[in-house]
Amino acid sequence: MFSRLAASPPPGEHSGLVEERWRWPALLVLAATVPAFYLDLLKSTPSWIADLVYLAASLVLLGSLLHWRLHRTTPWRWRSRQAFDLLLAMGLLLAAALPPSSVSSTALLLRLGVSGLTLLRMMRALRHWFVRGGLSYLLVLAVGVLFLCGLGFWWLEPHVTSLGDGLWLAFTTAATVGYGDIVPSTTASKIFAVFVVLLGYGVLSLVTAAIAAVFVESQERRIEREILQEMHAELRQLRAEVASLRRHPE
Repeated sequence: MFSRLAASPPPGEHSGLVEERWRWPALLVLAATVPAFYLDLLKSTPSWIADLVYLAASLVLLGSLLHWRLHRTTPWRWRSRQAFDLLLAMGLLLAAALPPSSVSSTALLLRLGVSGLTLLRMMRALRHWFVRGGLSYLLVLAVGVLFLCGLGFWWLEPHVTSLGDGLWLAFTTAATVGYGDIVPSTTASKIFAVFVVLLGYGVLSLVTAAIAAVFVESQERRIEREILQEMHAELRQLRAEVASLRRHPE
């Protein structure tokens, strides 16, 4: 019994291991809710497909919470992360039970709120990319986000007739340039454009900050090298003076 207690990791480590195991499954099902939101908004597709995606995402989050609870070694106490996941899981269940967004404005507004919580949860799952020295990951993330946004505009906007036009609209929307040659015209594409602007602000700002950090870091390294060179020169001078005093003591 005592050996089992000694071998068990602390509660914080348990929570970290559980979150690590569920990170990518949760991220994949939450990412699937993005197209599900627009599937539910379009009248040409059956609404049960989106409901099934919402239900699957909710079950994955509830499964991660149950896993976390079973591995707790201390008395039950909610943390902010687990409370947020429970709130999101309940919101996803509600989104699956509501009528289609194409026929209910209330359902559309509630699903928009759930989509906002979903984006926050996905950003938390990717937070390990937003570190100093993570420029390559951020560039891959930025390119991937813009590509997916281009696909989304190609799918949702009738005036976008090719992937190239979708990518161009995604870039001009994310960069808030807005040339006006192609503009969203449907409700689905307009809502999608709002999220593209928010993603553009976030991702492009992170990339810009990471590039600036690279220049600052190189400047810091150059200053550090200069300081080290001066210290080495002073140490050599001190050694020479000590050696001279030893050779010619007073």
